[in-house]
Amino acid sequence: MNDTLTIDELLQQPIEAIIPHRGTMLLINGVNTFSEETLTARATVHADAWYADAQGAMPAWIGIELMAQTIAAHVALLAMRGGGRARPGVLLGSRSYKALQPSFAGGAQLLVHATELLRSEEGHGAYECTIQDGDVCCAEAVIKVFQPADFQSFIEGSFSS
Repeated sequence: MNDTLTIDELLQQPIEAIIPHRGTMLLINGVNTFSEETLTARATVHADAWYADAQGAMPAWIGIELMAQTIAAHVALLAMRGGGRARPGVLLGSRSYKALQPSFAGGAQLLVHATELLRSEEGHGAYECTIQDGDVCCAEAVIKVFQPADFQSFIEGSFSS
């Protein structure tokens, strides 16, 4: 039996089947496009969400989490395409997250694009990411991530240092 999925089948998966985020921490709605090196996710800014300011907008600094969830979806779909599951990973950071506006308006339909720049056998990765609202680029960054071979030991080691 072949457990591999086609790109069309992958794109039809609900976001909850792709990334582990749940409840109010699930910020992306789904995947629009996916390839070996790229993924574009969609996200809706909810004016009544926990992050909303007085005007119902999402502060731009949350964009880094939108980017991280988009990267998580890319890594997961690469694994799912081959019939597997992605190892857990962590956001290491970014040298420069550039928000081109202070917030994303309530009700905005954002597109979050991630392009893989680096993937190592040891689990290190880097992605160039952007967030767009229509034709307007709202934020950009190069995000660094890590998928340790033994996630539990990695996390436990982080707390004992």
